[in-house]
Parts: sequence; C-alpha cells; structure tokens
Amino acid sequence: MKDLTRDEIFVQIQQALVELFELEADDIKLETNLYKELDLDSLDAVDLVVHLQKLTGKKIQPEEFKLVRTVEDVVDSVETLLKEK
Repeated sequence: MKDLTRDEIFVQIQQALVELFELEADDIKLETNLYKELDLDSLDAVDLVVHLQKLTGKKIQPEEFKLVRTVEDVVDSVETLLKEK
C-alpha cells in the first residue's frame, strides 16, 4: 500500500467501510462523519484500525485515532503512516 495517492487511499478506506460495516459506497465521502452519519461506534473504529493495520502493514496507535471524526481524517492518518519510515 506504499506510495498511494490520497484518492487511492480514500478508495481503500471506502471499500473497507463497505465491506466491514455493510455501508453504501455512495454514502462515504471525504467530509462524511464516521459517527454521526455512518453510525459507527468505538468498537467499529477498532475494527477499522485493525483493517487499516493489515492494509498498511504499520501499527496504528489507538490515541492517533481518537481525534478522527471524518473519512478525510482517516485518509490523513493513513497518508501520514505511509510516509513514515
């Protein structure tokens, strides 16, 4: 998953949300709030983190994910992770 563009990262996250939580891809946009609009809870967030760790091959610290509210926040987090050595 190295050297992905922001758009490619978004698509990966969108697919993960569709697969994990049976959401409609059309409902998932960058500005979509994970908790208010997609109705995810903290356990869902953990599932998403585990899935993203598998995709990126990197360890995601739970505290990094506490500030995440929107799909764009997730994209930003993954993009930052992928840039780290």
